[in-house]
Amino acid sequence: MNHKLLTREYFIPFILVTIMFFMWGLANNMTDTLLAAFKRIMSMTDFQTSWIQIAFYGSYFCLALPAALLIRKYQYKSGILVGLGLFILGALLFYPASQTMQYSHFLIALFVLAGGLSVLETTANPYVLVMGSEGTAIRRLNLAQSFNPIGSMTGVLLSKLFILSQLNVASEAERAALSEAQLLAMQEQELAAVMGPYVGVAFLLMAIWLVIAWKKMPKGTDTSVMPPLGESFRRLLSNKNYLQGVVAQFFYVGAQIGVWSFTIRYVMQELGLDESGASNYYLAALALFALSRFVFTGLLSRFGAGQLLSLSAFIAFVCLLVVILGSGMAGVVALTLVSGCMSLMFPTIFGLASEGTGQDHKLAGSGLIMAILGGAVLTALQGKVSDMTGSINLAFVIPLICFAVVAFYGYSNSKRMAA
Repeated sequence: MNHKLLTREYFIPFILVTIMFFMWGLANNMTDTLLAAFKRIMSMTDFQTSWIQIAFYGSYFCLALPAALLIRKYQYKSGILVGLGLFILGALLFYPASQTMQYSHFLIALFVLAGGLSVLETTANPYVLVMGSEGTAIRRLNLAQSFNPIGSMTGVLLSKLFILSQLNVASEAERAALSEAQLLAMQEQELAAVMGPYVGVAFLLMAIWLVIAWKKMPKGTDTSVMPPLGESFRRLLSNKNYLQGVVAQFFYVGAQIGVWSFTIRYVMQELGLDESGASNYYLAALALFALSRFVFTGLLSRFGAGQLLSLSAFIAFVCLLVVILGSGMAGVVALTLVSGCMSLMFPTIFGLASEGTGQDHKLAGSGLIMAILGGAVLTALQGKVSDMTGSINLAFVIPLICFAVVAFYGYSNSKRMAA
């Protein structure tokens, strides 16, 4: 059996698809920083700002299945072009939202943008898995996903330079003391800063869309004849490993988005920094996430995916105990280390859950992308815990529970492979 990671036929398509991993990492983590931005701009609670993630990851849930049906009927390339088109439209909608200055309009723009990302992820993840031997599929997906955190760091850097650094340092109390006209002028300037990077990204994506539209893309190693939809659903619903993988993915994404969404707030509290200064620690966490993904890609050639998944989730669990019970720099360092542990999880859960799905893998991919809804549900729950208890530290009990679920899935998979 050919166990090459990638063949010449897929080299250029792999690069183009990997650019998509970079771009949705950029979009995801620009969005994460918006929680801190809107909390200051509009003096919101943590639960109110979590509606950003509800709109974003709720859209992932809504568009994943239509995306799977699209690529079942047509090709992976069609899914990529449709996803990019929605991504561009959503980013451009930030301009009218900045003019109306309505929070709900920003949420609509994010919903459309995230719908595009949902279509892209539903298409790109299974496409990479079939770009060669099944024996190297998880390693290949981890390699492609390694460029996702590089995009994430770029997104946070753009946000730091063009959004967070442009926020007025006035506190909630100081803003409340301003006249309506003064507050409106301040918010207008801040929301224009929020809009700028998104519209800039939209123009870059237009160029990428044209390149992919022009380039001929291979169909992949999967069969061109898809089984009836009802049969695919029945097989997937009776596949215990797949269903457990969807559950694990739901909790993993909830943990990841919860950890990253509240990193800046945690660092501000523990180290007494403003949003721009605290974002440096967020960047450090993403840098560790990126480096660790390359390291884990190498380790997967020597160790079982389930073993590495359970071990990394256990270490993340221990680090979060330090975050919850500790304080100061020790807590910040522990929170940063969690990102290193998380780097393995999404592509590995996706790959493990997809094993053995055969002709149903496109539909299977949509279920695993729909599980990204965990980023909306569990982040909102984390924000609610923070508001109710008045403690950011205690709110991290939500991702703590999530990592316990992921560790169990990794352990059960290592037992399955051993059997």
